[in-house]
Amino acid sequence: MREKILIADDEREIVEFMRDALQDDGYEVSVAFDGKEVFDRLGETPDLIILDIMMPHLDGLEVCQAIRDRVSCPILFLSARSNEADRIQGLAVGGDDYIVKPFSMQELKARIRAHLRREQRSHLDHQQKLLHHGDLTMDLDSHQVFYQNLMIPLTSREFELFRLLFMHPNQVFSREQIYEKIWGFDSEGEAATITEHIKNIRAKLACAAPEKTFVTTVWGVGYRFERK
Repeated sequence: MREKILIADDEREIVEFMRDALQDDGYEVSVAFDGKEVFDRLGETPDLIILDIMMPHLDGLEVCQAIRDRVSCPILFLSARSNEADRIQGLAVGGDDYIVKPFSMQELKARIRAHLRREQRSHLDHQQKLLHHGDLTMDLDSHQVFYQNLMIPLTSREFELFRLLFMHPNQVFSREQIYEKIWGFDSEGEAATITEHIKNIRAKLACAAPEKTFVTTVWGVGYRFERK
């Protein structure tokens, strides 16, 4: 799918020049000619926004400040103002880059590619921290488990235990193996405590999804996360 770029600038010749150059590179480009029009274009979910600072109705700084909580994509400012205070202000209101007019189209393209690559890497990193099995999601960052949109309130130890099973579907772990991996070789305690933790995890999962069985017992061996 082509990446979408929104250009907002009241100088139509510059907009047309940028639009043609970016479309030639395969981007999907939409345009706005004043600050208010930007809000009408946000429904198109741009992957990157190029925002001129000096625009009628609302300037680029005001627009960025107003939309930053609604969009997470990179915002690149264009401006004829080149002093340090203006650059700092642009970054302070939520901009990701600041390009001074007149600018080289090659440099603008290079900056766009760099920001979009960074967004792609960030998205992949986030995806890798979210594990899925059907309607069950494990967020490794927040240490939370969700069934559909319902959070399952696991304790820290329950989360670590469930994560071990979740990340090794259909692999059987003995109580001793689980205890060593979660509590460590030198911890004091008994592997029998695993049984109680498994019981609690099952009860909490059952509250969210009573018709499902996620953790099964392999009698005489241990436990596994059932993934069919």
